[in-house]
Amino acid sequence: MAARRILAGALGVSMLAACDPLPQPLYSETTPPPAYRVQPDGIRVDNEGFALDPEGYRVDKSGARVGIIDVPAKTAGDNSNAVAGYYISNTGVTAPGRVASTDGISTGPTSMNLPTPSQMPQQAPITPAPGNVPPPAGYR
Repeated sequence: MAARRILAGALGVSMLAACDPLPQPLYSETTPPPAYRVQPDGIRVDNEGFALDPEGYRVDKSGARVGIIDVPAKTAGDNSNAVAGYYISNTGVTAPGRVASTDGISTGPTSMNLPTPSQMPQQAPITPAPGNVPPPAGYR
């Protein structure tokens, strides 16, 4: 009798281990929607409302591509370097150039002119202090 109970218990535990409580999607029946839609006149429009050219780039009303940047023209004469001033171990030299900056402030390893704590302005104390304020009505 006890052997039957142990066998039934083991069978029940093994059946629970094989059971997956979360439903699994049927990927063969569900296809993701395309990133664009085709209007009745044949123009493809992306999810943001931009018209697309045959290669899939966004175009404006005049047909010019939107968001394309001519990198060589933008960086002509610029000697910025993302690792400027740092030692490059595989070449054995310090990286040339300067670190690119968008705000006009000199950045990089030689421009660490941060104020010390004594140079920082003192903060005014919080009045009233959070520990001295009684809790709001109804709060326990």
